[in-house]
Parts: sequence; C-alpha cells; structure tokens
Amino acid sequence: MASCVHISQLNLHPPTASQSVYREDCTVCFDSIDDPDGLDVCLSCFNGGCAGDRLHGRLHSIQRNHPLALNIRRTKKPKVERDEPPAKVTKLAIAAETEADIYDTKTSVKCYTCEAEDIAQTGDISAVVDGVMKAMTAARQEEVQAWNLELEHCEHVSFLVQDEKAGKEIDLTKCADCDLKENLWMCLQCGNLGCGRAQFGGVGGNSHGVAHYSSTKHAASVKLGSISPEGTADIYCYICNDERLDPHITEHLRHWGINIAERQKTEKSLTEMQIEQNLHWEFRMTGEDGKELKPLFGPGLTGLKNLGNSCYLASILQCLFSLDGFKSRYGQIDDVPLSLRPAEDLEMQLKKVGDGLLSGRYSKPEEEQKSTEEHTYVQYQRGLRPAMLKALVGKGHEEFSTMRQQDAFELLLHLFKLITRASHPPPLKDPVSDFRFAVEQRLQCLGCKKVRYRTDEQDNITVPVPARKLKDVVMGDDDQKKEEYEPVTLKECLDIFTGTETIEYSCKACGSKEGANKKIGFKTFPKVLAVNARRFALINWVPTKLDIPVVVDTTPFPLDPYISTGPLDSEELLPEDADEGGAPPFVANAAAMSQLEGMGFPMARCEKALYHTGNADAEAAMNWLFQHMEDPDIDAPLVVTGAPGAAAAPDPESVAQLTNMGFTEGQARKALRETNGNVERAVEWVFSHPTDDGDVDIPTDAPTRSNVIPGSAETPANFQLSSIVCHKGSSIHAGHYVAFIRKLVDHGDGGAPRETWVLFNDEKVVEGADVEEMKKFAYVYFFERV
Repeated sequence: MASCVHISQLNLHPPTASQSVYREDCTVCFDSIDDPDGLDVCLSCFNGGCAGDRLHGRLHSIQRNHPLALNIRRTKKPKVERDEPPAKVTKLAIAAETEADIYDTKTSVKCYTCEAEDIAQTGDISAVVDGVMKAMTAARQEEVQAWNLELEHCEHVSFLVQDEKAGKEIDLTKCADCDLKENLWMCLQCGNLGCGRAQFGGVGGNSHGVAHYSSTKHAASVKLGSISPEGTADIYCYICNDERLDPHITEHLRHWGINIAERQKTEKSLTEMQIEQNLHWEFRMTGEDGKELKPLFGPGLTGLKNLGNSCYLASILQCLFSLDGFKSRYGQIDDVPLSLRPAEDLEMQLKKVGDGLLSGRYSKPEEEQKSTEEHTYVQYQRGLRPAMLKALVGKGHEEFSTMRQQDAFELLLHLFKLITRASHPPPLKDPVSDFRFAVEQRLQCLGCKKVRYRTDEQDNITVPVPARKLKDVVMGDDDQKKEEYEPVTLKECLDIFTGTETIEYSCKACGSKEGANKKIGFKTFPKVLAVNARRFALINWVPTKLDIPVVVDTTPFPLDPYISTGPLDSEELLPEDADEGGAPPFVANAAAMSQLEGMGFPMARCEKALYHTGNADAEAAMNWLFQHMEDPDIDAPLVVTGAPGAAAAPDPESVAQLTNMGFTEGQARKALRETNGNVERAVEWVFSHPTDDGDVDIPTDAPTRSNVIPGSAETPANFQLSSIVCHKGSSIHAGHYVAFIRKLVDHGDGGAPRETWVLFNDEKVVEGADVEEMKKFAYVYFFERV
C-alpha cells in the first residue's frame, strides 16, 4: 500500500451526526458508487465527487485544496438462480436482508495531490473512513428530518397516566380478542393487546384495538412490531385520530415489562406503508391488447426515482426539461464553474438534473431483460434520485420541505419563483421568461359606463372547469357510487376565463353602486402557456377533486379570439385616482382570484386576502384566509388606504417583522419586493445576499420590474399541446402524478424519429398508449406556441 504525508498533516475527524455525507452519488452529476470507478468522498468536507471520466472528485480536490478522498465502489452480488419461482409475498414484513447481503462494497483511500492510490489506513484515518461508511447519507438525513417535522406531540400521550401493573402478565404473541399475531397494538395505559385495522398490502386486522378505545377511552397505543432499539415506534392517539410522538416511550414500555433496547423492528411503520401505498398507485402500463407498454431509453427518456411521495416533483421536472428554454439553460454541466458547495447550489442542482434527464447517460435498463416461455419480464430503468434538488426546493417551505404528497401546480409556481430569483448573467436567459405574458383587465362602471384598464404580468393561468353532473351514477373501482360529469371543452374553459362577469363596485367617479363588468383578455402571448384546470370543489372545507373530462385537441389551435383590444377611442376612461390624495382601486391578480374562487371562497374575501398578501399568489392568500376566517369584517368590502402605489409597496407589518430580526429597513424592503412580500422567503433572500444593503437611495414606491411587457402580441397565436401532468386520486395531497410528453422518438427500426407520446411514471418511461383518455383528466397542461 502507498503512503501519504497528508494523512498526518491534516486534522481529519469522522463526520458528526449533523454533517451531511454525500456517499451515494456525485453532487454535480448522477455518477455514483455503482459505476465502475465508483465515487470519491472527500475526507475533509464529505462532498461526493465522481471518480470516472468527468473527474468531479478531482476538480473538487483542486478547488478546495482537499487532497484525501475515500473511493467507494459497489457491485451487486449475483442472484442465486431458483428452480422454482419464489412464493407470493402475502405479508408486509420487514426483510432481514441488508445492504451487505445485496452488494459487495470496496473502499480505498486516495490522495489527489500525491497521485497515490490505496493508501494505508493508519492513525486516525481508519476512524474517519469507518465514520463515513456508517454515517447516515445526506439524502436519508433530509428524509428523516422531513418525517420528524410531520409528527407532533399531544397532551394525551405526553401526559399519559398508566394503570398499575399489579402483577398483570401480558401475552405479547397475539391479539387478546382473536388469534391474529401481527399488526398488534398495545394500549399504553392498561397494557391490552389488540389487533389494528386491516392495512394496505393484505395485512389482516379486526380493529380490536379500536374497539378497546371505544369501550375504555384509553387514548394511546403503540404498534408492537414497529418498536426499534433506537427508540422509534408508531404511536397512535385515538382522540387526535393521528400518529403522534411519545417523549417517554422508553419509560412507558418499561412499565409493561418491555425493554426497548432488546426489541427488533419486525413490521413496517405507518409511514412506510403510506409511502408504499402511494408507490403502488399505478397508471395503466399495458396497451389495449393487454401487453406491457414498450420501455424507452435514450437522451430525454430518463426516469426519476420516487423518493417517497415525490411524484409531483418528478412529473413537473420532466415537463419543464422537455422545453427548449430549460434544455438550453440547464442541459449542460460542463459549461459552469463548480460551486464550493454544489449540493447547496440551486443552479448546480438544476444543471445536474438537466444533464441527467437529457444526456441519455443514465437511460438504460437496470438489468438484462429475461424471458421464459410464459412471460417476458420488462426491465425498466433504475431512475435518477433528485434528492439534492428536492431538499433545496423545499428548504424553508412549510409544505415542500415535508415528505407528504403535494400539489404539482403549486410546486411549478414555487419553482418559477426560485429560478427567477436566481442569477442569470448574460448571455444566460431565465427559462421562466418563456412562460411570461401580460393580461389586460377591463373594468366598466354600470352607472357612468366609464372604463379602466390594468395590465398584469403572469406566467400561468388557472381556468375554471364547470361541473355539470350526469344523471347516471356509475360504480367506481371500490364498488362505491361515483358521480359522472359532462365533458367540457378547453374552449369553454377559456371562454369562461376571459368572459365578462359582474362584480360589486362603488364608482368614485359617478357615485354609482350598481357594480361593474370585469373582463380579462390576453395583451401578449407567451412561448409556453401553462394552464391549470381547476377541478376542485370545497366539500366540508376539504378540497375534493372532481373527475370532469376536459376535451383538448392535440392539433394547434388559435388564442387570437382572446386577445384584448385595449382602450377604444369611443370609451371614456375612469380617473386613475378619483379621490384626491386617496389610493387607486385595488385590482386583484386574475390567476390567483380564479384559483381562490374555484376553491369556493367568496369574491370579497379573495380580494381582501390578495391585497393583504401582496397580490402575489393563491397559496399565500389562502393561508391568510384560514387565519382570518373569524374576523368580524371578513366579508366587508375591501378598503384600500395609503398613497398611490402603496398596495404595491412592501407591507409595513412585514417590514417591521424583518427589522425586528435585526435587518435594516432597506434590506427588508428590497427582500420583500424580491420575494413578492413573503416574509419567510425574504429572510432567506437577505442571507443569500449578505453584501446587498437593499433600498438606500431608491424610493420605496419605485418599480422593481422592467417596463417592457413580456410575451408577444403578434398574431396568429397558435398553440399546441406539448405535455400534461395527470393525477390519480381524490385529493391533491394523495394519489399519484405522472407526465405525458410529446417527443420525437427513434424506434430503432431504421426509419426517421417519429412523434410519440411518452409516459413518465417515476422511473418507468414507456410509450403512452392511453394518452387520449388521460389528457381528458390532466391537472396541468403545457402548450407551446407554433
């Protein structure tokens, strides 16, 4: 073995529990420990860099002057061939198989400075190597933190008073009321052991644990098979009807004679089963003839592994990186200098995902395809794990930082904000600019007939989908009655979106309170139009999805009929400010208003919520509404106060919040403008721009955007459907998302590439045979101008 002076010169330490260790894949590309050359993990900062032809490990070493790295190479052990097929799995048991049972892993220490390979692991270096190999990977660390954020304490568990044991012996082998020996829940108060509810995957349950609560009102139970020596376990509170944390789990179990250090986890937790259930949401992967759809491989045909409820992210990323703007901006990783901390750099991670999806480097079958006389085993891709990008996108966000299923359209808007806020020095172009356009709102007083026009910039539209129930009721997959709805054309949705509606309005020019007519039209058109089809209704204050078919043609169609004409010579304009010294009327963001009204909120409340949240987006307004539902004046007409432009200026209360944190008023004002008034994101903006003093000489009411209106007003404006995001399930926070994308695909038959609809179902990439049916129920549509 080679020797190296740097081992004794460097003060190396094993990673601490809070340090991120990137020992699965490269932080710059998706080359990993499974590649022939393996992965080099820096022994100074634990960054992971590929050791193959891209040399990202070597580049990191040179850039950071970190000479030593641990090379990790992993290969799958050959499978033992069976004469008979394995027995069908009937239980959700935790397999005892470990990573060591599946893989052979080889490690060696190298020094880039000395050009030395396989250095002797003397002194403290062996402890550092051992620490790296045993440390929780960065991706798993993020997942654990996200799940821990989900669970909460409750008084019923935290302040539980247990009954006296008094010599009571508890049989831990089966339910006290039946013979079930799995899915057992022990009452923490009295020690009763009862079976749980029947669970996904065939695990039995007669709900005797629930029956015990009904008769005794003992609130807290622990799932026996979920207890681990590390102190984790599934705790359920029947009063809260949810999973909870138990800060005294060790003491509570010891009271009933259970030593937690001696327990072994034998069953999947509720969280694991929820993830597994979501992963088993399947869109049909067979054609009309019943045969498996053909897997596709090659550039632009790379799947994304589900990280656990992450299909909403995968489907949006696939659609975005099929567009020219995202391809040209993030398609190459070799034309950008390496960041000092690439795993924490949004630009770097977008480049990493772009290269992974578009290069074709990782688009290959996971294993060789095997066939028998009876069946052909279709081999899909392994799929890329965009864990680093997911962590960055969710950082500081209340929803996207969790492991719950999320709304794909809300994620799209959140991504747009993050990308636009990032640096795009010339000649680089912000790819979100391809989505931007302008709408023009026309307001006409019903009394004096005078009009006012307002131009708003947008990067998407949300169109209402009218719900017209059919009389016939059908049976769903679960043998429950299911409402059917009359199909609606996209044209009808656009007609409603751009149609005239009458609103409450007090005209300060003529004093009339008859109201006003409001109408929206396109002032310019984008290169790419993102459309959200809002099929949700608030049922008992819960957003519920309605399965309303929307008929969308795949051939080009014109948007010319929806263009705004602007002020006519015959029209008399309302004064911009009818009351001297007063504020101009507030005109709500059209897309956000449509989205909120589609959820069932009254118009007055929607306007008020948007006004108080900076008129930015529906998400912030909805959160404001839920916090102010009990306000006595919630339904009173909106009163706009302050000088002209005040509504567009940063909210004084938000400015005060930030200055109370120690930021200057100038920093607070600029950060709020840059983040559309979102205080949480403004804090992050200030920290990411430490040298920016904010507003010093700039007036507070100065415009922050260019006066150039985005988009193009040229006609004809023909658009064609290029991709869709589909959702299966009754709620946006459950079920499964997939993407269908129109691509030119080389079918390997010697002919020219043909236009084909491709289904991206996580890591599965196949020809999308049922796209005609699925696009009727799509959630997000992407149309490209042709």
